[in-house]
Amino acid sequence: MKILIVDDEPDVVKVVRMSFEVQEPTWEAIAAYDGEEALEVFEKEQPELVLLDIMMPEMSGFDVLKELRRFSDVPVIMLTAKGNEIDKVMGLNLGADDYITKPFGHLELLARVKAVLRRGRGTPLTHEDPFTGSGVRVDFETRQVSVDGEDVSLTGTEYRLLYHLVRNAGQVLTHETLLARVWGREYTDEIDYIKVYISRLRNKIEKDPRNPERILTEYGVGYWFTRA
Repeated sequence: MKILIVDDEPDVVKVVRMSFEVQEPTWEAIAAYDGEEALEVFEKEQPELVLLDIMMPEMSGFDVLKELRRFSDVPVIMLTAKGNEIDKVMGLNLGADDYITKPFGHLELLARVKAVLRRGRGTPLTHEDPFTGSGVRVDFETRQVSVDGEDVSLTGTEYRLLYHLVRNAGQVLTHETLLARVWGREYTDEIDYIKVYISRLRNKIEKDPRNPERILTEYGVGYWFTRA
């Protein structure tokens, strides 16, 4: 396992490296100290995960993330010095998989990294019959999704979310249930994750994402997929 740490503070890089050396000695931690260097190191080393600081001079973590998402779906955890909701939502919208607020503990960091890697392995293939409804077809054996006959490309997390919605079509799934099934039990309070990913799914499968007909909201409770 190779992890790229991107932070302009050498002390942060040192602490993260030490944490991995103690907790997961088989992991290799490589570092970059600014955005441009991060992109160069990424292309050369091809890490399996990126820890990316938001507040960096010249090229912010958001800018680096935008560039990464042009050619890679590598899992990215954003590092932020503030528990800023706007930063969190912006990062998720740009394609980040998770975020962690500095200062953080060794065990918290390790748990977040393992959770993201676990999700990255995707939903297991199953031999169930494909789901077909509301113009959407989901082939559970191949994880292929089509809408009105056109193939749709989903990220791993987007597919996991859709998977649970369509397998329970017609039934409301609470925010907590979806968070536990898609992200993990430690994420049941992260309502922003659900909101962002439901929006992303709607942008890909709804004719009019502002007036959804497939993924519907049960306000204050959760979401459900229509059977029609």
